[in-house]
Amino acid sequence: MNRENRRKKIAFYIGSLSKGGAERVFVNLAEYFQTEGYDVIMVTQYQKEDEYDLPDGIERILSDIGEENVSASRAVNFFRRLNKLHAIWKEEKPDLALSCIGKNNFMAAVTVMGTKTKAVVSVVGEAKEEYPSRGMRILADVLFSRAAGVILQTERSRSFFGGKVGKKAVILPNSLNPAFIRPRYEGEREKQIVSVGRMDANKNQEMQLRAFARLKEKYPEYTLVIYGDGELRSYLEETAAKLGIAERVSMPGVVPDVAARIGRASLFLLTSYSEGVSNALIEALALGLPVIATDVPSGGTEELMEDGVNGLVIPAGDTEALVCAMDRLLRDLDYADRLGREAARIQERLAPERVNPLWKAYFEEIING
Repeated sequence: MNRENRRKKIAFYIGSLSKGGAERVFVNLAEYFQTEGYDVIMVTQYQKEDEYDLPDGIERILSDIGEENVSASRAVNFFRRLNKLHAIWKEEKPDLALSCIGKNNFMAAVTVMGTKTKAVVSVVGEAKEEYPSRGMRILADVLFSRAAGVILQTERSRSFFGGKVGKKAVILPNSLNPAFIRPRYEGEREKQIVSVGRMDANKNQEMQLRAFARLKEKYPEYTLVIYGDGELRSYLEETAAKLGIAERVSMPGVVPDVAARIGRASLFLLTSYSEGVSNALIEALALGLPVIATDVPSGGTEELMEDGVNGLVIPAGDTEALVCAMDRLLRDLDYADRLGREAARIQERLAPERVNPLWKAYFEEIING
């Protein structure tokens, strides 16, 4: 079958399908395009143990060169990976390949050269962290300007790139996970303060513990529940013990059905130093939780929240500001409820039936030239 008569084909290229925000977005988009009648493949460098499941009918292809082909030379390995990814595009012939996260975007932009596949690169995190050095910034400017498309999530990211890349880029939001589209809980809320995220230094759950410890005497009926896992879990448990709050802090790990777990909570915290547009924050807002979130450099929080309207926004790393914001919402439950009601309106703004067609229209524009 020639290219003109076959169904359009889209490839998604990412490191793995481990349970992170970008990975979930890619799986959701892949499922959407499949239901819209496209052929879809998922190309990942690696396969890990605990990953998102792909819908039936979406082929998974690994682009790693495999242990048997690994050389002692890093340069040789790099070119072998380039060649393998290039061969995948030549063999599979996708009309469009969407990549994300740091060097993956470089790989996609380079390896589609000499094929009929069009690369669309996306920056889903903090641009300065994905491309921290001057060399990477220059390489991004060169390769992204030659890519068929560039997707960013915030205007601050556009200003980071500027020039040709900034002008070429479009801002496309992530659609809301359908599991979080539900009526807002309107009853008496559980005396829980919750957060969801990987336990690492960037997420800064330590600040949550220290702020909670400052308020433990004033609000003795409340508990803090931190969902997620990661390398700092033991440290956070030790910190809670040292602060004298271990009995009032729970860390259940990674759990299914997060929406049901947190939907009745009194307060949601996002304390990251940096984020793209946080999916955990989107989901908490959609559930109508009173939210306190840090203003991250990418502008991701700014894209979702207006301070004092649908939540409270505080400076990243500012424990004192977090204590004051928590105290304000726990002290004034009517005010917290008003913020939560306004927050839930994000369901309309980021509903899949509204957002996904924007991605489809952009992809069709790229494919059709």
